[in-house]
Amino acid sequence: MEVRSLQRSEMLSFDLPGLCSEMLGVAEEAFNAGNFELAAEIYGSQLDELPQPQRFLYLKKGDALSLAGRVTDALDSYTKAAMLGQLCPDELGVLVESIAKNIREKELKLPFAKTKSDLLHSSGQGQGAQAPCNLSPPEVRKPSQDIDLFSCPVCQLLMLDPVSLVCGHTFCKRCLCEKRPPQCHCCNNRAPNKEGHEASLMDLKVNVVLGNLLEKWLCEETKVRRLSVEGDFLQQDSNFLGALEKFNTALELAPNDSLLKVQRAELHSAMKNFKQAFNDADCVCRKQPLWPKGHYVKAQALSGLGMMEESLKEFLYCVALNPEWSSVKSEAQKLMCEMLFPAFENVQANFSARAPTPYTRLKPVFLNGSNFSSLDDVPLPGGSKDSVFRLTKATFPKSDEFSIKDFTDSPEICDLPDEKVTKTLGSVLSCLPEVELKRKRLSTSEDLHQNELPAKAIKNDVESRWKESASQSQVRTISLDLVDASDFECSLCMRLFYEPVATPCGHTFCLKCLERCLDHNPHCPLCKENLSQYLASRAYKKTLLTEELIYRYLPEEVTERKKLYDEEMKELSNLNKDVPIFVCTIAFPTIPCPLHVFEPRYRLMIRRSMETGTKQFGMCIADELKGFADYGCMLQVRDVKFFPDGRSVVDTIGLSRFKVLSHGQRDGYNTANIEYLEDKKVEGQEYEALLLLHNAVYDQAFGWFTSLKDNLKAQILNHFGPIPSKESDPQSSPSGPAWCWWMLAVLPLENKAQLTILAMTSLKDRLHAIRRVLLFVTHKRPR
Repeated sequence: MEVRSLQRSEMLSFDLPGLCSEMLGVAEEAFNAGNFELAAEIYGSQLDELPQPQRFLYLKKGDALSLAGRVTDALDSYTKAAMLGQLCPDELGVLVESIAKNIREKELKLPFAKTKSDLLHSSGQGQGAQAPCNLSPPEVRKPSQDIDLFSCPVCQLLMLDPVSLVCGHTFCKRCLCEKRPPQCHCCNNRAPNKEGHEASLMDLKVNVVLGNLLEKWLCEETKVRRLSVEGDFLQQDSNFLGALEKFNTALELAPNDSLLKVQRAELHSAMKNFKQAFNDADCVCRKQPLWPKGHYVKAQALSGLGMMEESLKEFLYCVALNPEWSSVKSEAQKLMCEMLFPAFENVQANFSARAPTPYTRLKPVFLNGSNFSSLDDVPLPGGSKDSVFRLTKATFPKSDEFSIKDFTDSPEICDLPDEKVTKTLGSVLSCLPEVELKRKRLSTSEDLHQNELPAKAIKNDVESRWKESASQSQVRTISLDLVDASDFECSLCMRLFYEPVATPCGHTFCLKCLERCLDHNPHCPLCKENLSQYLASRAYKKTLLTEELIYRYLPEEVTERKKLYDEEMKELSNLNKDVPIFVCTIAFPTIPCPLHVFEPRYRLMIRRSMETGTKQFGMCIADELKGFADYGCMLQVRDVKFFPDGRSVVDTIGLSRFKVLSHGQRDGYNTANIEYLEDKKVEGQEYEALLLLHNAVYDQAFGWFTSLKDNLKAQILNHFGPIPSKESDPQSSPSGPAWCWWMLAVLPLENKAQLTILAMTSLKDRLHAIRRVLLFVTHKRPR
């Protein structure tokens, strides 16, 4: 709770005669430490020692007494401060917060909320009827069985015209329109339009699948929600009669919708029909006693009817239920300032608290009750001694009932005798925890309706009502007769959505189906809208709401669909059968092989290798008869960089050699059943001879490379890197020494010659082949 700090002008008062700065310092320390009783006592003792009362000390004493829970004593201090100088609403912040805190903790039996999430939970917001009041959007909820999926994460109401952003979150279109440019309330991602700029309101397209489902599954509630939104827009355009017609029609369909009644009450207040506004608001408060919005609208209606005390009471309840609703707290402070501390007449800036001087009559317009106990008489200079007015404070009524004044009777009390007052200040503060709150029927004049207006606002057992209200957030139930798997069918594969993705144009497809279509054409498969920017961002995020609806209402179908998908992935991840083959160039083990992928079939092949997790595919050179050669090398994807038009640069490196057993195809690209090749190992004298040959050929290869011209050497180093070092055991790898493959990639050989050496399983034969090539290129090189 915020604590009032001293103003600069008041700090100068520390130098006043009789004022002990050391004691004030002790009081400030006690105040900051939470010992408000001690602080109030010190401030009071300082006031007793001063020849002239000081306004700032009365305010500090009032704040301390308020925080100590002594509200009636605090009113005494605030009143005396008001007589020295008109109070401003900001100076009553501590008083209002203290009253609200006591109401919340002691009467309503609710914890003092400190976070927005606590506020939303403790205010008993339920299905559709309770929307958050002047709070920033809550965190988007994770879908679960205990959460209503059809409510917008922002407004907590039934989703109307659902828009799914590329990040995967779905909101009401109206909620997204509140931010310009439209922005996700969960991850703060801004939706790009088809030109790549931030999306405007015109770019937000309704999710076709979700919109149709809401119309089908929740037809009547959707109609009510649409009427409510249309009424809001009409009210914003000052078309009050049109808005009223929309709200009335909606309430005919949903007569128990509290939010609709609140909306109509606000409309009636805007139309100055405060009686009708009160009727709707009071009905909401009886049904949802712990919803601050209802009390706020009721307070506005009561204020319009001139019932300021009852209006203040409702504002206090708003602050108690929603401590972070700052605008309502300001209204409560302002109203309390006007009612309890009006401008006093004939009061000078300074007066003596001790000197017997004549009194003057005060004229507060709010005092019309008799339950007052006398405070100390405050002498006022310049008045008549015969006109004595005793400044009073409220005592709480012993009865547990109080009456509300008739709407048509709002007398302004002036110059009343001390013993005659017609309203009780205690009725304003009767909601304090010391008093059990009950209401009785309101008798009205004939110009009001004959029905009962305010009934019980809160039952005796408020804690049980809070639990009941908090449990009203029920999940909407959908009749299984309305659920049809065809509503979740992908228009491309004609199967149940798997990893559904909504495009910016509002259409939904399986993630894999959409990617395959965009490989060939950057347009929506249904409406043909250009999705080039969507393709460039590679922002293929699942639509979370659609996926959750499928899992919740079609569990058997989605299990079968997942089973088929897993079988496909298992088949695609097999690195012996139907292995994808990239027909391009020859690759070698341990040697990098960068690829530029632009054909749709190879886009699909690369993507599948990434999705399965293997990140591998085979590389073979072309063959005129068979399509591709009988030998090749497996490549491992290290990195993929995509371009806006769908092309990509794939960084790969060679792994192991293989022999093709059979050729095949899948979805446009080549496949093969393969077996992997390994070098045959030798022992004994053969190994010793192999080791000598290995060392000699390596020295020959290294000498040839170092003899190259600098520019050619730089090109080789830039593309293939430095020559690998000589290995102590040339048979340690199944594919033989890495430097051999480096030399084969660097040497100027035709593909067929390279393929022949690649297929060798004898390291001795491979070394002899490399030696012959080195001798050839060395003798052929011009001197």
